[in-house]
Amino acid sequence: MPAISCSAPGKIILCGEHAVVYGKPAIAIPVFNVATNCHIIAQPTASSNETLIAAPGIGLRSRLSSLRENHPIRKAIEFVLDSMKLDHLPSCEIHINSSIPSAAGLGSSASTSIALVRALSMYLGHPFDDAEVSRIAFEIEKIHHGTPSGIDTTVITYGKPLFFIKNYPYELLHLRNSITLVIADTGIKSSTAKVVAEVRSNWEKSHREFENYFDQIQDISRNVKRCLESGNNLTLGELLNRNHCILIEMGISCSKLDILVKCALENGAQGAKLSGGGQGGNIIALVSSEKAETVAEAIRHAGAVNTIITRVPSEDEKAK
Repeated sequence: MPAISCSAPGKIILCGEHAVVYGKPAIAIPVFNVATNCHIIAQPTASSNETLIAAPGIGLRSRLSSLRENHPIRKAIEFVLDSMKLDHLPSCEIHINSSIPSAAGLGSSASTSIALVRALSMYLGHPFDDAEVSRIAFEIEKIHHGTPSGIDTTVITYGKPLFFIKNYPYELLHLRNSITLVIADTGIKSSTAKVVAEVRSNWEKSHREFENYFDQIQDISRNVKRCLESGNNLTLGELLNRNHCILIEMGISCSKLDILVKCALENGAQGAKLSGGGQGGNIIALVSSEKAETVAEAIRHAGAVNTIITRVPSEDEKAK
């Protein structure tokens, strides 16, 4: 049997993070500048009938049987086998490599789950469709994050910009004009599960206040969708700025995120905000293509440990 290889991109949340957990809309965009790759090699002559898993990015090299019972990789394999009504995984080596930094808001855990699930389904001879990949990856995300919305697994599975409301069919977005984003990493690791739990605790204590925040973010997300579809990048930038201000009020930002957002705006970005769980991780800055390198360099000088420039093409460009 030939080796099987599958990959999955990263992602950023353009707007709506945290509110999306409470049934409000959010917009997410795949990031193909980074990716997770999963490589499966059959070992039919292995004497132990055992599976070896190597994921150097997280310092993992282990036999499947040695992983703890609720380890996400072990659970991913179990979910795939259950879906196919199989009772064991034929002996193989699974190699997982990723260029996506962990705990940075770029969807590293979802990307890993999706690449692994796709590769396993192909290795077992029954490639899953996107819906089944997304469903299983979402179950794995629950192990990582407790109460995820599902937006990460959906946008990474389908690999297209989308408008997402939890428990409703997603809507693919068709951009009138292309947009360019600078993604900048604070270097501060942040647990999405921890921040989501903090927001839930604050929502329970100050229900009316946080419902108001979520309603404001809902309006922003709907207006961002209109801007993307009409090509109004100027208003889009203003909406991103407003979203960041609300996230500050919710206690989701931190001083390093705010410094990088301010730097981006001072150096020509049309809008900027934190993206993802917050309290670390990344900011995104909406820029003209001409200013992308200038803004990225300024943000690095302000303390970002890494920057990525990603471009989302318009519908007309994709049609060519």
